[in-house]
Amino acid sequence: MDGEPLSSLPLPDAFIDFLNENGLDPSIYAASDLTPRYVRLKPGCEAYIEEIEVDIECKLEKVDWLPNFYSLPPHVQIANSKAYRQGMIYGIDAASGAAVSALNISSGDHILDLCAAPGAKLCMILDLLGNSGLVTGVDVARHRLAACRTMLQKYSLADHCRLFVADGTTFSLPPIRAYPDSKSYGHTSEEKVYIYKEWTSRRPWKERKRAAKAAVSSQFALPNQDPELIFYGRNSGVVGLSKSELYQSFHGSELLYCGYDKVLVDAECTHDGSIRHIQKFEHWGWTTLQRRVLDAERTDDLAVLQRQLLTNGFRLLKVGGSLVYSTCSLTVAQNEDVVAKFLSENASAELQEIDAAKTWPCRSGRIPKSLRFDPITSKTSGLFVVKFTKLAI
Repeated sequence: MDGEPLSSLPLPDAFIDFLNENGLDPSIYAASDLTPRYVRLKPGCEAYIEEIEVDIECKLEKVDWLPNFYSLPPHVQIANSKAYRQGMIYGIDAASGAAVSALNISSGDHILDLCAAPGAKLCMILDLLGNSGLVTGVDVARHRLAACRTMLQKYSLADHCRLFVADGTTFSLPPIRAYPDSKSYGHTSEEKVYIYKEWTSRRPWKERKRAAKAAVSSQFALPNQDPELIFYGRNSGVVGLSKSELYQSFHGSELLYCGYDKVLVDAECTHDGSIRHIQKFEHWGWTTLQRRVLDAERTDDLAVLQRQLLTNGFRLLKVGGSLVYSTCSLTVAQNEDVVAKFLSENASAELQEIDAAKTWPCRSGRIPKSLRFDPITSKTSGLFVVKFTKLAI
């Protein structure tokens, strides 16, 4: 049944009720056979378009409203193509690309991706950043972040990136630029052991033993556990730092001017906006849908988590910086309600217009300056996007 429109599947009454309660049109779940698959072409590969089309045996249609994005029929697979294996294209939904584009990334920016896995948005951020600045990727799941590391290396995008397994609600490490000059920083003899050299997959025995032990104990970062650095590029600023420098946390007013220029919080959610994700429940079983999507306790817990991620991401943002919050849920509880609650608790937070959105095929959300993508309006997966700036107050 892979690829079969959901309109022909026996959607449970509970799911229909869920959609109605959230003001969602059930017909959007019948559009899976009409919603294109999207790929992003790595900058510099434009001359190979015709070669890529021969490789994947279909024509790439340029997405006029999003640079370097192309659409192709939903049934086309790219994983076995030469273009994919060589890192010339990677799959990322156009709505997700819009969320990254909303950051308005500039040369030299220090950017925090607080929920980095599975990594497509992280790749796009690094593509846009180019050969300056730094991206810090954080995710609570070690195995998922390891997959991000593999993806970055595959696409040769890893030089200006560092990756931490950490709880995004408590992560506190500032950008590298905020760290003191290591030459003037006093090291104890013990600290000198932990001076970071150029990263290699061949780790010292003691370090591999510690990592193996941590992996056995948990695939996820534990609350209040120190962030685990699992990768850093040669131009990420980590090389030459001591461990005590790298793990120096800033708090309160220090972050106002030493924080990140841009922060992306693409928060964990019920994924109900992803038609292909919902489609999988036909195979997994609708009782699984009840537990993962419809259960009120789970959605309440997720809303709390989303607000905590948004709050911490904003705390790490410098004054004048921009934060984009997004989810692939279409529910009000995980989007507009989270944003409204956050704004009521943070006087320095202000919603911004997303200028590029004037040409985007999306509609307004239920609060001003918020955007919603969906299969019918946008021919993309469902996504909620809103952008904040931090005021000096």
